[in-house]
Amino acid sequence: MSTLYDQAMEEMIKTIHEWFDEQEKRDDLESVVKRTTLQMGIFNDIVLDYRPGRTTVDSLDLGLDDGLKSKQAGAFTEEQLRNEIGPKLVEVVQGRLDNLADTPLIDYRFTFRGKFPTTEGKMQLTLLEYINEEKRQLLLERIYSYVDKKLENGTYPTKRLESFFLTSHLLDPKLLPELDVAWTIRQYDRIQALNQGRPDALAEHRGEITRAVTAWAENQFLPQYFDVQSSAYRTNEYSLKTGATLQLNIDTQTGQHSDEHVKQQKSGSQPIDLLLYAAVMILRFEPSYSKPKGVTFLELAKQLGSRRAERMMTEGSGTYAKDDIHVKTEELECKANDVFALMTIHIRKEESCAYQQALTFIIHLLKQGFPKGYKIKLKSAVKQYLPIKGLAKSDTHRFFANALEYPELHPLLEEYAREAIQEFEFYEDTEGEKSCMPGSYATFGLGLVDEQYFPLVEYYMGEVDDEHQLIQDKFIAAFVEKQGVTAQSIPALVASLRRSTDSLKLKIQPTLENNEILELLVRQIQELEHYEAERVLYPIFGKVEKLTTLARKAQGRRKELLLQLLQAAGK
Repeated sequence: MSTLYDQAMEEMIKTIHEWFDEQEKRDDLESVVKRTTLQMGIFNDIVLDYRPGRTTVDSLDLGLDDGLKSKQAGAFTEEQLRNEIGPKLVEVVQGRLDNLADTPLIDYRFTFRGKFPTTEGKMQLTLLEYINEEKRQLLLERIYSYVDKKLENGTYPTKRLESFFLTSHLLDPKLLPELDVAWTIRQYDRIQALNQGRPDALAEHRGEITRAVTAWAENQFLPQYFDVQSSAYRTNEYSLKTGATLQLNIDTQTGQHSDEHVKQQKSGSQPIDLLLYAAVMILRFEPSYSKPKGVTFLELAKQLGSRRAERMMTEGSGTYAKDDIHVKTEELECKANDVFALMTIHIRKEESCAYQQALTFIIHLLKQGFPKGYKIKLKSAVKQYLPIKGLAKSDTHRFFANALEYPELHPLLEEYAREAIQEFEFYEDTEGEKSCMPGSYATFGLGLVDEQYFPLVEYYMGEVDDEHQLIQDKFIAAFVEKQGVTAQSIPALVASLRRSTDSLKLKIQPTLENNEILELLVRQIQELEHYEAERVLYPIFGKVEKLTTLARKAQGRRKELLLQLLQAAGK
C-alpha cells in the first residue's frame, strides 16, 4: 500500500482510539445512567470525519457540511473505502466495543459512521451497527414496567428525563420493530394527562414528544414515500415517489373501502395517524416559526391519500368540539381552524353584543389550547385601526380596534389579552418589523384609553421578545403622547422602555424639568439592574455622556436626581 494510505489509516485509527480513551477516563458513568432506568448507556453513535491532518471523531454530528461539495478531492475511491478502509476501521471500533459494551459508556445499540473525501466527491457511510441483545431485552423490560406502573396505572406527574428517553424508545425500530401506533399515541397522551397540572413541566414533556414524533416522521416514515432534499434554508423538500401510496387509502374494486380498512382508519392504528399526530402537536404547541412544518406534514399526508388529513385542512385537527369551533347567531358567525391557526369572524350586526360574542369565542378556544399565534379573517363593515403608526393593517388589528370602540367590552378585552399574551408567539398575519405578540392590539388600545389598564401594559412588556419584536416602540411613542409622564403612567412607561430599541427617541425632557416627576422616574429606575437602567434612559437622554453633561450643568435638587440616574446606570 502507498505511504498516503498508511498515513491516512494511522491518523484515523489513532483518532478513534483517542476518542475511546478519553471517554474511559470519565468518572461519572454510573451516576449518569442511574438517573433513570430508561437509559442503558451514554453513547449510541460516533462519526469519524476524515480530513487529512484534521480528522475528528465525535458523538455529535450537526450535519453542517451535509450537501456541501468538498473543495478538495480525496485520494481514495469509494470502492477502496467500502472494501478496504471501512472494514479495517470497523475492526478497530469493534475491538473497543468488545471491552466496553457491558459498561454504562455504551448504549444497547451503537452506530459507527464515517465521512470521507473521495475521488468521486464526499462520501458518508454507515460502517457498523452493533446491538447488545442482552441490554436490549433488559431495556424492553424496563420500558414495559415503566409504562405499566408510571403511565397506565400511575397517578403522579412524571419526570422530563424519563420522557426524553421513553418518547424516542417507543419509535426506535431496533428496539420495537413492530410499531403499535395506537398504543404509542396512548402513552404520549398519558404523559400529557399526568403532567396537566404543571404548565411549565407539561410544555417540556410536550416538547420531548414533539421532538420524537418529528424525528420519526422525517427519518423513518416520510422517506418511504418521498424523495427528500435539504434546501439552502435547511428545511426538507419532498417529492412523491412514483407509485407511492398508502395501502389503507386504496379503494377496493367496488370503489369502497373494505370494512377492515375502515376499522383500521377509525382506530388510529396506522403510521399515517402518527404523522398526523406529529402535525397536530407542532401546530398546537410549538412556536409560530415551527408551524409551517406541521402544515407540511398534513399536506404530505394528503398527497398520500389520507382523507383525514384532507378533513383536517378544511375543518381543523378534530381536537375541539364542533360547538367550540363554529358559532352562528343573529349577530355574527365564527369559525376556527387550528391547523392553519385561523379564526373567521363575520360581524352581521355592528354592535357591542356581536364583538362580545366573538371575544368570548376566542377566549374560550385559547383556554383550550388553540394556537395563540392565530390570525383573524374578518368580514365587517367597519374599518377601525388603533391610533399608532407602524402597525400592520391586518384583519386581526381591525377586529380589536373595532371592539375597543365599546367601553363596556374593555374588561373582556383585558381578559383576552392576559390569556393571549405569550412570549415567542406572534400573530400569524404579521411579520418582520410589524410582528407582534398575541394580545398586542388589545393591550395597546386599552393602555391608550384608561390608566386602569396600565398594569396590563406592564405585564405585556414583561413578556415581549424584544429580539424579534419592534412595534413596542410605536406604542411607547403613542402612549407618551396620549397619557403623558405622570405618577400614574411612569411605572408602565419604564416597563415599556425596558423593551424599547435604540431607534426610539422620546421628547419628554421638558416634562422632566419638574423635579417631582423626575423623582418618580428616578425611584422606578433605581430598582433596575445597571444595564436595564441605561436602556430605559437612552430613549430619553441619548448616550450617557449627554446625561452627564446635563447633571454637571444642573443645580440643587435637580442635580442630585440626575446624578442618581447616572448612578442607577452604573456610571
